[in-house]
Amino acid sequence: MNTYMAGILSGVGFSDVIDVIIISFAVYKLLGFIRMSRAEQLAKGLLILIIASFISDTFDFYTVNWILTKVLDVGIIALVVVFQPELRRGLEYLGRGKFGSKQFSMDKERMKETSDTLVRAVEYFAATRTGALIVIERETALSDIAETGIIMNSALSESLIENLFYKGSPLHDGAVILRDDRIYAAGCVLPLSENNNLSKDLGTRHRAGVGITEVSDAVVLIVSEETGIISMAVDGRLSRFLDLKTVDKMLLNHYMSRLDRKRPGRDWIGQLFRGGRNE
Repeated sequence: MNTYMAGILSGVGFSDVIDVIIISFAVYKLLGFIRMSRAEQLAKGLLILIIASFISDTFDFYTVNWILTKVLDVGIIALVVVFQPELRRGLEYLGRGKFGSKQFSMDKERMKETSDTLVRAVEYFAATRTGALIVIERETALSDIAETGIIMNSALSESLIENLFYKGSPLHDGAVILRDDRIYAAGCVLPLSENNNLSKDLGTRHRAGVGITEVSDAVVLIVSEETGIISMAVDGRLSRFLDLKTVDKMLLNHYMSRLDRKRPGRDWIGQLFRGGRNE
């Protein structure tokens, strides 16, 4: 037995070990992706078809096996169509990180000033029940979304952002996009979320806030016009009923995560290994 195992191990080279590690990691990430999306139910259905095809082939059920084989052949194309949004998000995620990413020029002092300004504005919106939708651009450029509104490229200030969401303002129904510490665009139209698990009580503003985080790595602040409730959307997930201290902490964490990516050793491979976790 020892000789048999030694013979097997002697034929395993360094490249074989790396090959197995890469495949194992790819399968692990694929399973994680399936569990976090609507792919889980479809994956179960596909697995049932594969098992049925194997059984029909074993017991010589020729007609059943022929039908299942054709269904599986067409199913591969159908999966690409069905999972187009998920595949797009996956490719965008791979494209994020240090390589080819936008230059981030903010230092810690400017981050704190920006966070404080946003917290004061959100406090005002919540107190006056003014609906607000603020998108903080990160690695994924939102230039195409900005073009649906008015390009401003203005310095961020509490008074300006409050005026943009004032009910009498022509831009108040759209989203404001922040690029670093500047208001890049206002009155922007965001894609609505396709997540059917969101509460039916949420309106278009919340669905739009979640929707943009499903197709980008943006961080979105949302204030309800009806209730004044403060929410934050990240990676397709919505956190509601936030207080100002929590908002400030979450904003600083997201800004600091971008600063960390500028340091050596925080490349795109590291980002991939961490997966789609909230930061």
